[in-house]
Amino acid sequence: MAPFKQPLSPMSRKEAILSRRQIEGLIADGRTIIIVDGKVLKVDAWLKYHPGGDKAIMHMVGRDATDEVNALHSPEARQRMSCYQIGRTDCRWVNFLPPIQGGQFRPYVEEEGTVEGDDPDQASSSQSSSPAASPVFDAVKWPNEVRHRRGSSTSDLYEISSVSSISSMEPDNTNDSNKLSHFDAYTQKEIDLDLAKYPALDPATQDDIVQRYRLLNDRIRTEGLYQCNYTSYLIEFCRYTFLVTMCSLCLQRGWFSASALFLGMFWHQLAFTVHDAGHMGITHGFQTDTVIGILIADFLGGLSIGWWKRNHNVHHIVTNSPEHDPDIEHMPFFAISHRFLSSLRSTYYDRIMTYDPFAKFVIQYQHYLYYPILTLGRFNLYRLSWEYLLLGQGPKQGPAWWHRWLEITGQLFFWTWFGYFLVYRTIPTASSRLAFVLICHMITGPLHVQITLSHFAMSTADLGVHESFPQKMLRTTMDVDCPEWLDFFHGGLQFQAVHHLYPRIPRHNLRRTQKLVREFCKEVGIPYALYGFVDGNREVIGRLGEVGRQAAILAECQRVMSLKGEGGHH
Repeated sequence: MAPFKQPLSPMSRKEAILSRRQIEGLIADGRTIIIVDGKVLKVDAWLKYHPGGDKAIMHMVGRDATDEVNALHSPEARQRMSCYQIGRTDCRWVNFLPPIQGGQFRPYVEEEGTVEGDDPDQASSSQSSSPAASPVFDAVKWPNEVRHRRGSSTSDLYEISSVSSISSMEPDNTNDSNKLSHFDAYTQKEIDLDLAKYPALDPATQDDIVQRYRLLNDRIRTEGLYQCNYTSYLIEFCRYTFLVTMCSLCLQRGWFSASALFLGMFWHQLAFTVHDAGHMGITHGFQTDTVIGILIADFLGGLSIGWWKRNHNVHHIVTNSPEHDPDIEHMPFFAISHRFLSSLRSTYYDRIMTYDPFAKFVIQYQHYLYYPILTLGRFNLYRLSWEYLLLGQGPKQGPAWWHRWLEITGQLFFWTWFGYFLVYRTIPTASSRLAFVLICHMITGPLHVQITLSHFAMSTADLGVHESFPQKMLRTTMDVDCPEWLDFFHGGLQFQAVHHLYPRIPRHNLRRTQKLVREFCKEVGIPYALYGFVDGNREVIGRLGEVGRQAAILAECQRVMSLKGEGGHH
């Protein structure tokens, strides 16, 4: 007679050991599985509730998301995640490539047990997480193998890169293969440069970086750098009050251009506090900081903080990835990588960023158009905000269900006081109204420069799933060197490398944290990118000019080949 088996208690089920092969099978069945502190979390039910959007979670499927989760979430939120635990891992986790990035997974058959594919050294993550071989991206192998094969043939291209969207390109160009061959070689060159410049991607090296990064986080917490200095916000409030007062006084005297100037400066400064609130860097309370952010962003600025969170969280996870990071996806106006010239598919916008005739023309001159276009950037943020709110892209249930309705209220309030009372009722003529609107929006242009400055000139190469979170953040982000008295102008955006490592640190503490991060970089051998404001802008313009020249060369080659094709018919 078979022995009676006691059913596992809920606690026992949570502590059950799941093999990598079993987890792969769960993901193949459509489950949303992430690994946090060795815990296997099945977060399907949380996707539609997540205040930061579903895309941020989807980029972590099959990966050890410990550092990303700790960086972006409060201790209370991390504690609540335990209710989604379905098991544990008993060894060092080897990342899969998430399905949203093209990962493919094998179904798990109970009878196969822990045989084939359970040992990551024998069956690499690529075989179960990468797409089928393509002309551009092939299997993901251990990066240390690739590092020692610099002189290998082109058949080894992209063995450490995620899936590309080349297959989604428009198939109407008969010379695509030649174009891809050139782009592939250029992309491989960028990868090789990063492999030579940054620490090796083998497990021992990356684990050491992660361990030191976590120890630094403990030191930062011990030194009180996560604690908000509310005196600094009192100074910020005084600055805001001064700008609003000057805007009002100039408006009363009929100095409309001067009034618009102060209103634009007011919006520019407000954005920094909204950024703090969006990262829970003020009170560290989710609901409290969100309400602060909504009151400032929506009611006073006309922008949706819910849209910003959904966008920004993805940016913090897949920084500078042409296919995945919405903060660098600005086609048809800007392309900071030659890969945008191949009509990549954006996983954030779920559409192909078509390299159409308009883009082909604009990208050639993007380094000249950079500043003029950014002066009008706020109008695009209005569009994105309303798209987010009207289409209901945010959570409809869970702790953030009511945020959308408060934001819509804020948007109506903003367009009432700004659009109707200020612009329409207060300013007498149509030409004066147009000038007022343009000036107050163009004054916010430096904010868009500050946002793009930290990333546009940095690496867009994909070093694969084995690169640690801290190394990726430092490889794709730069800091801007400026005197302390100018901190109010940059609003913490000059410390983006530090901020990407520890997003919840209040911005008034980032300068002190920067010293610790620079020490960390020296210890682990990661180059720390620091440029002056002028030099940083020069780097960005140089990058835009470089891609613009590639676009011009590509256009000329296509023109010549088209002429040859026409000549062949005569």
